[in-house]
Amino acid sequence: MSDPRRTVVPAEYAEGVRVKLLTATSSTQGYRDNDFDFCVEGELVHIGESCAGEHPDPDGPCGCGRSFIGLNSHAATTTVLIRELPGFTPADYVEALRSSLQQQGRDASHVIHEAAALYTLARQFPAGTVLERRLDEIAARGPIRQPG
Repeated sequence: MSDPRRTVVPAEYAEGVRVKLLTATSSTQGYRDNDFDFCVEGELVHIGESCAGEHPDPDGPCGCGRSFIGLNSHAATTTVLIRELPGFTPADYVEALRSSLQQQGRDASHVIHEAAALYTLARQFPAGTVLERRLDEIAARGPIRQPG
């Protein structure tokens, strides 16, 4: 029987790879009238599922079709910032995602795939880019300088 606490990381996630991350930000909040940010600034986020009430309109009353979910706060935001965090490894990304899903009582068996998808999304943009979500589309709002 395998140890559920053991994280197997794909070869692409070797040490030394610069990991770009999606993090919550209040930058560009207000660009859209229905922006919101209930996350902790800088916390890692993932893309939650959209409810049936949001399709086909990302501006529906729920907000899930336009938001990202904080891994620690489990709160939502409509804006994320691409960051590179020194010393943060792909294995750390997988573990943070796994831990968050388990804290929420959700199935974490797909965590490697979700981490890979987020990693693939983030590496398409330069650090400092603010992104927004419109259902299944993720787009840049505009580059800003990376903090710190």
